[in-house]
This record gives sequence, C-alpha cells and structure tokens, in this order.
Amino acid sequence: MTSYSKHPANKNPELTDFLCFAIYSTNLTFAKAYKPALERLGLTYTQYIIIIALWEDSHQTVTSLGGKIFLESNTLTPILKKLQSLGYIHRERDTVDERQVLLSLTDAGRKLRAKAFGAGVSAACGLTATEFADTRESLIRLRANLMRAVKS
Repeated sequence: MTSYSKHPANKNPELTDFLCFAIYSTNLTFAKAYKPALERLGLTYTQYIIIIALWEDSHQTVTSLGGKIFLESNTLTPILKKLQSLGYIHRERDTVDERQVLLSLTDAGRKLRAKAFGAGVSAACGLTATEFADTRESLIRLRANLMRAVKS
C-alpha cells in the first residue's frame, strides 16, 4: 500500500504519513467533538446522521438511506429500530413492494433534528468558510475516486 508521504524518498513511511490514517483519525475526532452535544440529545453520531438524512428526504427506503450514508441494511436496521423505539422515526412496509421498508421522521424526529443541527462543530474545525468548503469538496472527490476504483 502506498502513501503520500511528506518524505517521498522514505521507503518506510510512518503511520502519520498515510492519508487513510489521517482521514480515519479525523473521523474519530469528529465523533468525539460531537459526542457531548449528542449525548445531551440521547443520540449516537450515526443516529444523528440518519436524522439529518431523513430530514432532507423524509420518505425513503432503508436501501436508499443506506446508500446515502454508506451503511448496509443489516447494520442500519438495528439503529433504525432504536430510533423508532425512541419515537423519532416511523418504519412501514411499502404497499407496492412489501420487500421495501419506508422510513419517515415523526414530529418528535423533526423537532430533534432542529435541536441536533445546533450540535455542529464547524467552529471547532478552525477553518474559514472557503477552507471548509474546499476540504469537503476534496474529500467528496476522493471518496468518488475510491468508489470507482473498488468497483473496477
């Protein structure tokens, strides 16, 4: 596995030289930054992402949601059941295709989303608005490139 080392001649890159580690450790740190606010709401980071995704499109299938947040349905289902038991989402079988489960936010879920949106950590990132947007776009492009590579 190659890395983009800050020392290109180095044949033995260190862990911190790997882009994958920088992204992995940043993701873990994001979760830590969100944790206090999300704990007050009784949510995990993944539950928070689901609430936001359903707020954008409140009537979607488990398959569609999984594609948006990069989780398989077998991982997603227990999280959705928990959110349903908390009263934040509604799950029902599609009347046209009973293999599909439709998801929607309840009134409580919509209210929670409004509270949770304030849990953002944009300021903690220490980036200007332009840097924030550029970083996000670079990561989206990187993800798309990797997705194309693994489909080949």
